[in-house]
Amino acid sequence: MKLTASIALLTVSAAALSFSGSALAQQKLIPAQSSIGFVTKQMGVPLEGYFKKFDGQISFDTAKPDAAKISFSIDTGSATLGAPESDAELPKAAWFNVAKFPQASFQSSGVKSLGGGKYQISGKLSIKGNSKDVEIPVALTQANGVTSASGQFAIKRLVFKIGEGEWADTSMVADDVQVKFKLAVSGMGKL
Repeated sequence: MKLTASIALLTVSAAALSFSGSALAQQKLIPAQSSIGFVTKQMGVPLEGYFKKFDGQISFDTAKPDAAKISFSIDTGSATLGAPESDAELPKAAWFNVAKFPQASFQSSGVKSLGGGKYQISGKLSIKGNSKDVEIPVALTQANGVTSASGQFAIKRLVFKIGEGEWADTSMVADDVQVKFKLAVSGMGKL
């Protein structure tokens, strides 16, 4: 089954950490211009999905990245692979177990400037009751008053118990999941 959307959830959490600016009280995620997706392989064939619902709280000043506080929550029931059969499986216990774990989350623990609008965000990603430390590379750009944070990182779905039981067979669904995000934020200061 195309159920590696769980891993994508982790990606979304990490992406929320990538916004910065000096107008801290006014920073807001713009959901209509943001996306969190994931790519894995099922029987060797690439499979893409995304999360329809997520939210972030961002307090980040590019002049003081070490003082940043970024958190993100993702509605695991909003994961989609674009196929009704697969989408019906994702909320089940073997995958996201939405009844018991309706949200995945990310909480930053540190932000490091790498120069040139690039940052490394450290934090804890929690999915399906399993928390792991992650490092997320983020690139910031600005246009028309909107700051975009984009990046991608890899996770292992089985670390988060996504795809349990018969779906733990990595010859069916790969353990590696690439999380991709582009987050739009208003209220940021100039980069």
